[in-house]
Amino acid sequence: MTEKMTTLRDNATVRWIALLLLALAMFCSYIFMDILSPIKDLMQDTRGWDSESFGRMQGAEVFLNVYVFFLIFAGIILDKMGVRFTAVLSGAVMLVGGILKFYACTEGFDDTSLGMWFGSHFNWHLTIPILKDIPPFAEGMPGSAKFAAVGFMIFGCGVEMAGITVSRGIVKWFKGRETALAMGSEMALARLGVATCMIFSPFFAKLGGGVHVENSVKFGVVLLCIALMMFIVYFFMDKKLDAQTGEAEEKDDPFKISDLGKIFSSLGFWLVALLCVLYYSAIFPFQKYAVNMLQCNLELTEADSTTFWGQDAVTIVQYIIMLVVAICAFTSNFSKKKGLKIGLMAFAAVALVVFCFMGYMRGTAETIFAVFPLLAVAITPILGSYVDHKGKAATMLMLGSVLLVVCHLTFAFLLPGISAQSPAGGVVVAYLTILVLGASFSLVPAALWPSVPKLVDEKIIGSAYAAIFWIQNIGLGLFPALIGSVLTNTNPKDTAAHDLDYTWALVMLAALGIAALLISIYLKAVDKKKGYGLEMPNIKPEEK
Repeated sequence: MTEKMTTLRDNATVRWIALLLLALAMFCSYIFMDILSPIKDLMQDTRGWDSESFGRMQGAEVFLNVYVFFLIFAGIILDKMGVRFTAVLSGAVMLVGGILKFYACTEGFDDTSLGMWFGSHFNWHLTIPILKDIPPFAEGMPGSAKFAAVGFMIFGCGVEMAGITVSRGIVKWFKGRETALAMGSEMALARLGVATCMIFSPFFAKLGGGVHVENSVKFGVVLLCIALMMFIVYFFMDKKLDAQTGEAEEKDDPFKISDLGKIFSSLGFWLVALLCVLYYSAIFPFQKYAVNMLQCNLELTEADSTTFWGQDAVTIVQYIIMLVVAICAFTSNFSKKKGLKIGLMAFAAVALVVFCFMGYMRGTAETIFAVFPLLAVAITPILGSYVDHKGKAATMLMLGSVLLVVCHLTFAFLLPGISAQSPAGGVVVAYLTILVLGASFSLVPAALWPSVPKLVDEKIIGSAYAAIFWIQNIGLGLFPALIGSVLTNTNPKDTAAHDLDYTWALVMLAALGIAALLISIYLKAVDKKKGYGLEMPNIKPEEK
């Protein structure tokens, strides 16, 4: 008898190290993606970026992906060139875009010849409702916002390419094993990038006295360098795996347009894609405005810099406590001893309360919203493991959509009134709502992404992920600008950055959640009829 070949991916430790490299790279990219989100008010005060300029710049991230079809090309590159080549390429592209955005945010950029040229050019104008918010440039935008949009476009090409590459890489290393758990774990670590951004972006912008927003972007650029290094290390691990298995990174069959036809002819694919664009359009664009929304809807008193809670060192301590919450909650998912599992979860819960108390005492919106991914870190691996062993992915998509709607309506109608009557009560409601929103953010991705391989052939899975990301990016590019437009049109001109009324913007996001819920209900019905297996476990009984 011949012995079964043992490869790197058969070694649990090695394949989880490969996952860690990919997840750390995405962690760094997520930080840069929202690096300006918690300092929207500072960008308005120091760079003259009003809500509309801010929204167009944020929406520029996906402009090339959608309207120049770069994401489709990225999927073709991934299918033809393989995971490792595309990973390194995406890291390099992200870094180039990040450097350009950093230069745009430097002090005095608007007074340079480049800044003045951009200020007077690229005044794109559309008059069609909704579509008028698509262009990343418009008349009246500062030159710095326009040039930052250029850098963000390039970064967006890299980060979305990285997203589909990481998903493909996880399928490659974990197929037939803990696929959903691996994807859920990667998402959990990447989501910590949101909390890291919320805590440290304002910290670096205000470090040393005064306001220097370019320092925040510089911090993000350093992390993009680290992301590129993670992809390079992964490159060599992946190359060794292929040497062991004899698999070729390049595909034997050239890409055909008919491959996309196979994808687009699947009803299940379209339902997942529509659910994806609706759900993520209510999450990622919201993240870019969430801190400012809390600044407007809560009665906050920022701690004086001369007091204990106003010191810079407290920021570091709070972040360390956040890591304790994340590590204990995440590790508890893998503990086989019941007592240890309960102990880790209890310790994480206590640390979470301490983290929230520190955020309240510091009195800043960014330290409150930083709690957003923490519950997601705790439950995403649980949900991923549940999908692996029990299934019910379509049901989880429905539940996640319901929670999304409830959270946005709470932010819109309950939070302002409660905060006006009781500032402390408003903070408590904000914390609870943000945590539930984080739970929703775990339910949907943990169920959605592992379902894609059940809908399309393995040979074109890279193109399938690219197509979904492309459709998703339509919403991610449109809704940041739409939110900014809604804020501009529902608030008096020259309204201060901390006095904006977010009601109608939040109602718009809740409507997206309702549409996602309807799609998820229909998807479950179609799955039952056509037998896609979305409600079935990823790991078959004989594989357990």
